[in-house]
Amino acid sequence: MKVFQTICRQLRSSKGFSVEATPYVGFSTSYSCGRKKKVSIYEEVDQDKYSDLVRSVLSLRSHARTPESLFDEDALLYGPVSKCKPPKQDDQTKTPRNWFPLLNPEKRVTSNTASDPSIPLKIPLQRSVIPSVTRVLQQTMTSEQIFYLERWKQRMILELGEDGFAEYTSNTFLQGKRFHEALESILSPQGSSKERHRNLESGYIESIQHVLKDVTEVRALESAVKHEGLKYVGLLDCVAKYQGKLCVIDWKTSEKPKPFIQNTFDNPLQVVAYVGAVNHDASYNFQVQYGLIVVAYKNGSPAHPHFMDTELCSQYWSKWLLRLEEYTEKEKNQKLQKPD
Repeated sequence: MKVFQTICRQLRSSKGFSVEATPYVGFSTSYSCGRKKKVSIYEEVDQDKYSDLVRSVLSLRSHARTPESLFDEDALLYGPVSKCKPPKQDDQTKTPRNWFPLLNPEKRVTSNTASDPSIPLKIPLQRSVIPSVTRVLQQTMTSEQIFYLERWKQRMILELGEDGFAEYTSNTFLQGKRFHEALESILSPQGSSKERHRNLESGYIESIQHVLKDVTEVRALESAVKHEGLKYVGLLDCVAKYQGKLCVIDWKTSEKPKPFIQNTFDNPLQVVAYVGAVNHDASYNFQVQYGLIVVAYKNGSPAHPHFMDTELCSQYWSKWLLRLEEYTEKEKNQKLQKPD
């Protein structure tokens, strides 16, 4: 065939001579050339086996190409994407280097004759160089937690603007503060009936009414705690009995439903940190074995109470000790890096 094409080109270039291509002329190299016809590798493919795939791909290409259609086409050709992450040691497999018990075996539970047991403790939080529970948790957030928190912040700023986001943050803090003040007046024996009635108008208070029915024998309200062995402090919301079991209670507000304890992020760690601190603080003449997280909603829908039994508290206590060790290690490294 190449030889025939070459001859045609030479004849066209000659003066006074032209060659017209005749559509009825056929030419085959199988007779003029003794070589075997080269077989394409595609002819060896099982056409029946892959006919469905070919039709599917061609049907995808008949439409406008978009990122979504490309992903669909890749998934069809190569299968679903396998998202392989580098192996990471789970917190469940880690154990704290310096183990400390949640309960205090040396603490004797006695009746406090120096004060009226019906009046809840309210110890003010003093300024201290000892880290707070909140600071430890903030400084040891995982990279994934930091990513989602920053993404949420940027999304809110795009939606509300810088000033709008600042106002939103301020209002959220103020609502939480008022919610805790209302709870304190309701749970405190000094709270007036008039003030309690006014507080019932709050959507958050309406949300937790079914939980408050099971809360009795309040022992502490907005009271500071200090773990004398592990050296950290905190300000707990409440210590009271819930369904007959003495708990550290943490009241939370949320705009989104949180029906499972996993939805509360680091709140369980905060609760068990307070449980351990109460048990190792000489200011408290009792020990606590349970925790309770109550998530209230502004629209008044029923709050979600998340009860933490002894087994669950023990699991989160181990995780809290790991976070505390991580914080201590970070602080030590930062001090070493600072010039004298």
